[in-house]
Amino acid sequence: MVVLPPSPAGGRRVRVDGEILGRAHGVIDVAEFLRRAGLEIDPADIASSPWIDWRGTGPDHWHPDPDS
Repeated sequence: MVVLPPSPAGGRRVRVDGEILGRAHGVIDVAEFLRRAGLEIDPADIASSPWIDWRGTGPDHWHPDPDS
């Protein structure tokens, strides 16, 4: 799973095998995308999950940088 950088509209697109699954607005949304893919994970474990490739920034950022 790839979580792309925050979009100008807020949230981050989530992609698996090149397919966009949707937009996440927090780790709970990422956990739900993983659950739908058959992988149960506690949202508290999202940051350290080996299944997630965080692009641009880590799991603490969900909105675009106001300075950009």
